[in-house]
Amino acid sequence: MSNDKRLRLALFGSGRIGQVHARNIAAHPNIDLVLIADPFIDGARRLAESTGARAVQDPEEVFADTSLDGVIIGSPTSTHVDLISRSVARGLAVLCEKPIDLDIDTVLACREQIKDSTVPIMLGFNRRFDPSFAAVRARVEAGEIGKLEQLTITSRDPEPAPRDYIAGSGGIFRDMTIHDLDMARSFIPNIVEVSAVASNVFSKDIEELNDFDSAVVTLRGSEGELITITNSRHCAFGYDQRLEAFGPDGMLSAANVAPTTVRKSGAKGTEEADAYYPFFLERYPQAYYAELDAFAHSIRSGATTSPSFADGVSALILANAAAESAVTGKTVSVVEL
Repeated sequence: MSNDKRLRLALFGSGRIGQVHARNIAAHPNIDLVLIADPFIDGARRLAESTGARAVQDPEEVFADTSLDGVIIGSPTSTHVDLISRSVARGLAVLCEKPIDLDIDTVLACREQIKDSTVPIMLGFNRRFDPSFAAVRARVEAGEIGKLEQLTITSRDPEPAPRDYIAGSGGIFRDMTIHDLDMARSFIPNIVEVSAVASNVFSKDIEELNDFDSAVVTLRGSEGELITITNSRHCAFGYDQRLEAFGPDGMLSAANVAPTTVRKSGAKGTEEADAYYPFFLERYPQAYYAELDAFAHSIRSGATTSPSFADGVSALILANAAAESAVTGKTVSVVEL
């Protein structure tokens, strides 16, 4: 495909994440947002009016458009496998939000169905594209701290999602930790053991839904590397997103991000700073835009996508293992990865 050709994309879903993708596409100099498909047509129409796209209710209208180069799937998780399969069958590149599905057998069946396709299929683990996290990973790969021995990931939401969302989310490990599990695999691809402890320390709503509001996951790589992931569904000081990589020659870390780096010192306190960004929309705009750019590059060049469908499968396997470990208290082997 010529690099001069403007890409034509369709978007499934006009909710919160769909709005992120729609605005990034509309702002991209080499991509046109052609269609926004959503059974809740009013939301699609509002988003279409602000981005220059056309709103449709039936996904068949997307698949009938032969001018499209690809699709972005930001609709509910239960629709992902069907939309991936139908898009691939029509030769459309796919960027799909995580997870592929909550059921691993459904995901594996989808993998079997699309295994012979050559169209790009990318999973929406956008944190891989965060400039700070990507810089740490690149410097680890360059050998700056020697062989990676320990990786520590902290991810805490500012407050729990609405009860209805939690009820259909698949639980903290498949919904929240799965981002951190993919981040862990981007540093240490071959993870062989998963151990998790989880608790309910503040949310009766989450407990009533048989889910956890707090969790700590420990992973072991095939060469003995240790990874610790700390999650909580609340955090008084904002959206807590940190990462630390440790090796024999030193440590690389990425701290929380605030709107400015200004600090105030006075009689009542020192080093007073802006609050951290409140949630993922404010914390990761650069990552979402870079993700879109990488997706566009894969369509134009045919380059291998990363994170791939296989990465989505692996992250779900790890999330399932963490959920099993948290309930049984046993370490779970995942050598099949």
